Amino acid sequence: MVASELAHPSSFGLGAESDGTLVGYALFRLADIEAELARIAVGPPARRQGLARRLLRASLEALDQREVQQTFLEVRTTNHPARALYAAMGFKEVGRRPGYYPDGTDALVLARPHPRREVDHTS
Repeated sequence: MVASELAHPSSFGLGAESDGTLVGYALFRLADIEAELARIAVGPPARRQGLARRLLRASLEALDQREVQQTFLEVRTTNHPARALYAAMGFKEVGRRPGYYPDGTDALVLARPHPRREVDHTS
């Protein structure tokens, strides 16, 4: 699934491995100056070690370099650990998608602006 997603021309992703095994990843879709976090996952043995935070931080820094201006994502209203992580990384609620998930759970739409870099026009 990860390889298939990364094969898409507008995809961007970072992964983390341990002993040659993928233990976590963050996948994004890029659209001009915006990005959407498609999924972030950490395997059970690697959870609760800050890996999701490190993957997300590194991904956002890489998106800064690509001059992305804003990143969006959807998260279950009931996923409190993920919501806390996203809030700590600067994401703010900008919308809600009622019944977004197959079980009827709503999704919150979150967005995070990226810092604008000043362009040196004197060179």
